[in-house]
Amino acid sequence: MAERKKNSTYTRNEAHIIECDLTYAVNKINGRWKILIISKLESGKMRFGALKKEFPYMTERMLTLQLRAMEQDGLVKRMVYAEIPPKVEYELTEMALAFGPIFKQLSEWGSKYRLPVKEEVENEL
Repeated sequence: MAERKKNSTYTRNEAHIIECDLTYAVNKINGRWKILIISKLESGKMRFGALKKEFPYMTERMLTLQLRAMEQDGLVKRMVYAEIPPKVEYELTEMALAFGPIFKQLSEWGSKYRLPVKEEVENEL
C-alpha cells in the first residue's frame, strides 16, 4: 500500500478529524471489510487462507490491503512462522477485542431497524 503524502489534503484533514473521540473510533474501523474481518477473528487466530475462504467475494489483494491497514492501526497482530510453505496467522489485538460489545450493540440496532426501513423503501416503489 502506497504511503499517503504528508501534505495531502486528506492527511491534513485526518489530523483534525481524529481529535474527536467518536470520529477516531469510527476511523479505526472505517472500510467495507474491517468489521467483518474483526468479527471472524474474534473466535481466535486464523491463517490468510482461512480468512480468504470466509470471504470468497473479496479479492486476495483487498484482503491483504485490509489486513495491512488493520495491522498499521493496531487492530491485528500478524505472526509469521519460518516454515516452508510460509505460515502466517492473524489475531486481534486487545484494542480490536474491545470493539466486541460495541459491535454487538450495533448489530442489535441494525437488526431492529434494517427490516422496517427496507420494507418502507419497497412499499414506496
